[in-house]
Amino acid sequence: MERVPIQLTVNGQPYQAEVEPRMLLVHFIRDVLNLTGTHIGCDTTSCGACTVLWDGRPVKSCTVFAVQADGGEIQTVEGLERDGQLHPVQEGFWEEHGLQCGFCTPGMIMTAVALLQENPDPSEEEIRKAIAGNLCRCTGYVNIVKAIQYAARKMRETAPATAGIAGGE
Repeated sequence: MERVPIQLTVNGQPYQAEVEPRMLLVHFIRDVLNLTGTHIGCDTTSCGACTVLWDGRPVKSCTVFAVQADGGEIQTVEGLERDGQLHPVQEGFWEEHGLQCGFCTPGMIMTAVALLQENPDPSEEEIRKAIAGNLCRCTGYVNIVKAIQYAARKMRETAPATAGIAGGE
C-alpha cells in the first residue's frame, strides 16, 4: 500500500514518518511512537479514552487519520509531566482519587487540560459538560470532578501575576 510522508510535533518533539493513509492517529501514537498512555477503547468516538490535544484542542484520536494531523502539534498524557513534576490535572487525579481502573484516565486528563486552558475556573456543571464525551465505567464521576476542581485551584494559585499590577500606584 502507498505510504505518505508526514511531519508532526508530539509532546514537543518533531517526528517524520511515512504512514499508510488509512492509519489512525491513535495507532500512529501507540504503534509508531510507542506512546501507550493514549488508550484504545471503542474505536467509535464513544468512550474518549484516546483523547489527545491536537493544536491545543481535544480530539478523539481514533477518528483522525495520522495524515490529517500532518504539520500539527499533538500532546499526549505523557507530555504533561515537566521535570519530574506531574501536571496539576495529573496531581488532582492522584490526590482526589479520580480514577479506579485507570483506563479512561488519560482521555479524561487531556480533556480536563483543554477545559482548564480555556476556562481556569469552571463550575461543576461546566466540568461535567466538558467530560461528557469521556466515559468511565468504574466511578460515579464525583472524584473526577473533584480532581479537575483541585487542578483548577492549583493552577490559579500558581499562575504568574498579571502584568501591569506592580508600578506607580
